[in-house]
Amino acid sequence: MWIEVVEGDITRLEVDAIVNAAAPSLLGGGGVDGAIHRAAGPRLLEACRVLPEVSPGVRCRVGDVRVTPGFDLPARYVIHTVGPIWRGGNHGEAGELAACYRHAIRVASGLELTSIAFPAISCGVYGYPVAAASAVAVAVIHATQARDVAITLCCYSPETADAVRRALLT
Repeated sequence: MWIEVVEGDITRLEVDAIVNAAAPSLLGGGGVDGAIHRAAGPRLLEACRVLPEVSPGVRCRVGDVRVTPGFDLPARYVIHTVGPIWRGGNHGEAGELAACYRHAIRVASGLELTSIAFPAISCGVYGYPVAAASAVAVAVIHATQARDVAITLCCYSPETADAVRRALLT
């Protein structure tokens, strides 16, 4: 398995799939979710709208994933996942965040993809501390058996990239 940390815009990466830190509705939002929807174009919203709801207004539960085409993105696929909202760290957040990474990697392997890029899931408006989230992400990535998948951890800020690099060293 190959792991790379990059600073930049995940919507510009030429990988097989990018992971969207999505809202449960999958209908777009702020942060990474909004950026991916804007860059992929209106067909992404249309594709998300036809995904079945698992409960009213929810197309993807926390820790689960859904897959759509990438449409106008350089990536062929978008793997949507819903990360946990940080509530202090004692409410199962680490397990829910780990499920996001684990399920996305499994889907990528099942689709026989060779490259996948992750944002810092839950670290924006969901408030997950970057260092703690980075430790979870790195632990899951190392524990997976997806040896044929190159993983890019795409960080929007130098501070996030530094936290991810520190987690890779531990």
